[in-house]
Amino acid sequence: MYLMLFGVGVLGGVINAVAGGASFFTFPAFLATGIPPIVANASNLIAVWPGNTIAVYGYRDHLHDYSGDMKLSIVIALIGGGFGALILTYTGNSTFVKLIPFLIMFATIIFAFGNTISKLISTHSNESQHIKHNIRTRIMEFLFALYGGFFGAGLGIMLMAGLQILGISDIQLNNALKNLLGALISLVAVVIFSISGIVAWDYTISAFIGAILGGFMGARFAQWLSPVWLRRVVISLGSFLSVYYFIKYYTNLIA
Repeated sequence: MYLMLFGVGVLGGVINAVAGGASFFTFPAFLATGIPPIVANASNLIAVWPGNTIAVYGYRDHLHDYSGDMKLSIVIALIGGGFGALILTYTGNSTFVKLIPFLIMFATIIFAFGNTISKLISTHSNESQHIKHNIRTRIMEFLFALYGGFFGAGLGIMLMAGLQILGISDIQLNNALKNLLGALISLVAVVIFSISGIVAWDYTISAFIGAILGGFMGARFAQWLSPVWLRRVVISLGSFLSVYYFIKYYTNLIA
């Protein structure tokens, strides 16, 4: 069991650094151990956290060249992630499981049609690669962070979709900012889950170590992919993720 969790941790670290959606592999692995869904989700979020965190270092040059102001975005990420984590601690297991497929499907649809939505809301100029913030963009950032603190699976896809809508069309810069914000959102959730005592630490550590290794590997691999292929990876992974959870949910419902 521990070796399995280490293996999916490595895979999760790579996938989170490349496109997000590592929890498609890691979350079911935690559920397979027999722990409750809420505990599995909290443990999973902590386990895959290193993937985004280490990938931030791998994308440091892209972040250094970014011209936008991210200070308030970072604060919003921390606050939203904290609120999402607190909501999870008060959510029942049955309610939590029912929400999973809808959250993932929503994130995937937004990313797939992000360019069209971006043109409709027109929050940025075509020449710039930084976000021009207003009250709508700040609310959107908070909602994404809230989602991430509540349920880590698909957070990377959700963040990439949101950043694309807000004006970050460069896929590599988008990926860099996704990793930074994802790491911060997960960090505050990690603290809250740890204090709340809803983490299965014996299982988490195995996957955590694997995710550290995967994070180093993934940050390099992501930058080798062309923008077209990286986008295809994100959309394909998100679609597969949502279908899997819909099947899982309706199978349980029928049973």
